[in-house]
Amino acid sequence: MRRRTLASFTASAASLAAALTAVAAVNAPTQAAQTSAAGMRYVALGDSYSAASGVYPPDPTSPFCARSTANYPHVIAAKTGARLTDVTCGGAETKDYTQSQYPGVAPQLDAVHRRTRLVTMTIGGNDNNTFIGAIVKCGAAGLSTLGQGSPCRDMYGNRFSHDIRQKTYPALVTALKAVRHKAPHARVAILGYPWVLPPTMGCFDKMPVAKGDVPYLRGVQATLNDAVRRAAEATGATYVDFSRVSEGHDACQPMGVRWIEPVLQGTNPVVVHPNALGERHMAKRTMRVLHLG
Repeated sequence: MRRRTLASFTASAASLAAALTAVAAVNAPTQAAQTSAAGMRYVALGDSYSAASGVYPPDPTSPFCARSTANYPHVIAAKTGARLTDVTCGGAETKDYTQSQYPGVAPQLDAVHRRTRLVTMTIGGNDNNTFIGAIVKCGAAGLSTLGQGSPCRDMYGNRFSHDIRQKTYPALVTALKAVRHKAPHARVAILGYPWVLPPTMGCFDKMPVAKGDVPYLRGVQATLNDAVRRAAEATGATYVDFSRVSEGHDACQPMGVRWIEPVLQGTNPVVVHPNALGERHMAKRTMRVLHLG
């Protein structure tokens, strides 16, 4: 601010007071929109993207689930003071919300109850082995042509996207309705999957996907994220969109930039999954969308 003479300051005192009042009025809704999560009962559900499988340090309480204590639910809880119950599990499908995924591992929804006030999840990628299967099959096809052409698209066409629309989407709706039934007063958020590949040019040295299959496989992931978005919309859940913020942080990027680890030349034992940096950004984006101050 410019330094004012005593006379000019006195003359503008009334205007300054009015301006401060206006600023306070403008800022008040923004501040009120921030939600304090301190002490909030928070349950984290979902698959390996929620569990941060392969990220150190591992959670010793979940040897079957390959869960990390550096996953995005733990980051959210640490930053907000929420009381976290983490039942995320690598390989989980929507059906594992209501059935045991492994011996001794309770159905994930057992952790959710009427006093739960916040639920987050990343789920759907493993259902029917569609999305994970697409990555594996496209990788194998790419190796068979040494990265040339579009062998995966030529072989599978719209099969993956069709399965997501016809099978994964209704399963997501059912799962989200079940969460809402068990926790009617909770804020429920379902996260999209950060980009695995760039829009067009791939990186065959890191991700063995043929050139022509890079946009094809990216399209499959876009279909999955759209199914997640529509399921959230249909059930009153909040969709946390990563389509813009994760652009340029795919598995083809260098270490320190990428959020997803590649098949080759990566640093995590679980490939094509978020690294610690990715999990932190997933937490950051979720907190911003949910206004968790």
